[in-house]
Amino acid sequence: MKGPVTQEWIHGLPFMQQTVLLTAIRGPDGIAKYHETKFLLRWLRRCLLVSALDGKVLSTPYAFGGGSFTGPSYEPSTLDHDWRPMMDAVVDRYLQSLDELPHHFQMHFMHAAEILGYKHPDIPTRVWWQKTYVRLVHDMHLWPETELEMDRRLGDDRDGWLARNDAATVS
Repeated sequence: MKGPVTQEWIHGLPFMQQTVLLTAIRGPDGIAKYHETKFLLRWLRRCLLVSALDGKVLSTPYAFGGGSFTGPSYEPSTLDHDWRPMMDAVVDRYLQSLDELPHHFQMHFMHAAEILGYKHPDIPTRVWWQKTYVRLVHDMHLWPETELEMDRRLGDDRDGWLARNDAATVS
């Protein structure tokens, strides 16, 4: 019997945070198969999911495997290199393409990056996602939430969630 498709570390998060992560794994409709968004999403999926084709966690954005859904985000030139500059360049191109993407998708992606930036168990991965989250927030001319603010908003507590929600969207 196989276990869950999500990585073990996710199971300890509040349900609201797990839900945010899961809503971000699907790409936006109408975007070309090799759009920069797809390569950034592959890395996000590798940080959240167990690869169905490989039956394991793919812990770098470049390792072989994963098919097209959780496949590599780029082709490595060597096996022992720092992946972060390559993925920073992917984020650069992603930010340059934001006018082509639905805002709704961008918000899901940004909030998933936030959770990864505060909660991912691998420190280099967590730090990279935190940096990416800050870039995404600053691109919109906003300030990032602290981890405590995020935990209050997405902590499975209705009052915590309502404290950061607009009354127009509550029924």
